[in-house]
Amino acid sequence: MTMSELLAAVTRPLSPDAWVPASRSEYEHVLETLEEGGVEYPTLEYDGFLKVAIISAAPSPLHGDMVGELLGRIYGSVTMMPGIDQNIKDGVSISTERTNTRGGDTSTTRNWDGALIYRAPEGKTLMVAVEVGLSQTYESLKAAISFSVCALRCRVGIVMSINEGHRCSVPTRLAAIQEIEHDLDSQLQPSPFGPLRIKEEIWFGRIAKVVLETYRLDDEPSPPDGAILDPKQSFVRKIGAGLGTNLAEITIRDCIPSHILTGNNIEATPVNFFQRNWFEKTFRDSMIDTAMERVWDRSRVQRV
Repeated sequence: MTMSELLAAVTRPLSPDAWVPASRSEYEHVLETLEEGGVEYPTLEYDGFLKVAIISAAPSPLHGDMVGELLGRIYGSVTMMPGIDQNIKDGVSISTERTNTRGGDTSTTRNWDGALIYRAPEGKTLMVAVEVGLSQTYESLKAAISFSVCALRCRVGIVMSINEGHRCSVPTRLAAIQEIEHDLDSQLQPSPFGPLRIKEEIWFGRIAKVVLETYRLDDEPSPPDGAILDPKQSFVRKIGAGLGTNLAEITIRDCIPSHILTGNNIEATPVNFFQRNWFEKTFRDSMIDTAMERVWDRSRVQRV
């Protein structure tokens, strides 16, 4: 693929990402062009093993909220836990979107959605990496979190894969924005996970499945470069079923390095960050916000 073809692919509408065969030099040239133009989205990453550029569309409100809420609740649970000295808690911090490059001839560049980092006098340690995908391919999510676990050596990776059903778009004139938001909100009472529609147009498809998985190496030998890991645990399979009151898989030692916790005897204590009521309320609010963002986008197009 030529650089002009890759640049053309970047400018096409994406839903939600695309993988385009390209060399590292083509990727770097197009990335420089985007940066010179002040383009924030779509973002561009590169997989040096597969020799593909990864183009990702702007994140939806649902995507952003889930990343922020997951990390925020883990952070809050750790920093509020009794039995840990405040000086130790002060080392826990949240890192949002960041670009990371690893490798030589097969250099890979990826942007994580968010991460929990521990900062100590001797340096910082990547503890928990989070990737969230709304109708993003499961394979691309696994590749992204595998990079964080294998190449960046994070303690544990968390993936939330959200499967949104079909959306129907028809050429209709929109009513007042406030009326649409009220109408969409009222639909969540009988249908908590969609679809959200106005007349014949579906602004948010029904959520059929949300999968929350953890990835880690523990004491296993380091996998080869570019390896795609399988999840250690899968927690959520179907909406309205299989949601526990808490996920005991994430513990204190996943958030604070073990040598920092020496003498505390709480390394295996679960981090109580995921509850069903919180998840469902946050998820539904973010569905409305995502649907309304799509409404606003249509409204701007109709005014042009």
